[in-house]
Amino acid sequence: MRLRQVALVAADLAAAEAELSTPFEWSPVYRDPGVGVFGLHNVLYRVGDRFVEIVSPTTDGTTAGRLLERRGGDGGYMVIVQTDDLEAARRRIADADVRIVFTAEGEGVTGLHLHPSDVGGAILSIDECVDAADWPWAGPNWLGVERRDPVVSDLVGVTIQVEDPTATAARWAETLGVEVRDATVVVLDDAELRFAPITDGRGPGVAAVDLVAADRTRVGEQLDLVGTVMRLV
Repeated sequence: MRLRQVALVAADLAAAEAELSTPFEWSPVYRDPGVGVFGLHNVLYRVGDRFVEIVSPTTDGTTAGRLLERRGGDGGYMVIVQTDDLEAARRRIADADVRIVFTAEGEGVTGLHLHPSDVGGAILSIDECVDAADWPWAGPNWLGVERRDPVVSDLVGVTIQVEDPTATAARWAETLGVEVRDATVVVLDDAELRFAPITDGRGPGVAAVDLVAADRTRVGEQLDLVGTVMRLV
């Protein structure tokens, strides 16, 4: 299981793009027309071979819009992990009595969106690609885009705030078929999902993202962008 993408949600996509991309010197790699089925538009940024996405509602009554209202503004939205055995993931999901709310089908990729009430904290998607090195959600050309990584070079962790970090970490680990460390850290192949108490009064959700600083003198910096803490590690 690899962490492959983190999605943020914003009320104003253009404003969020300016807020997030400027400090990291990111350029968009793709805008996915397929998210229109959810009443959204989006932008994706490449971080190594992983991605940070911003989604924003274009219509009323969307899941993303309800999250904006519930959490009082922009913030984290979704965590997407990549598996090489989606059928095994389906069996674990069924055994854990977790509902699949949407099956996303793309050219060379399938994703299972899980009900956030069943796993806790945030929307979790488990995706498999025909070509494990590819990521079709980032469009057909992302592999050909020159990688600059001027400020950050990788995406290695997500912190999700929840009412019961220990129980929620166990639930995610059960669903993903991975181990838990120190009761609240779900260990993926090359990243960590941390579960923490709610301290900001905004309710459950993605609270922070860990990005590897290309300039090692900047390790430890924290930037509050699009309602999410971006930690340079």
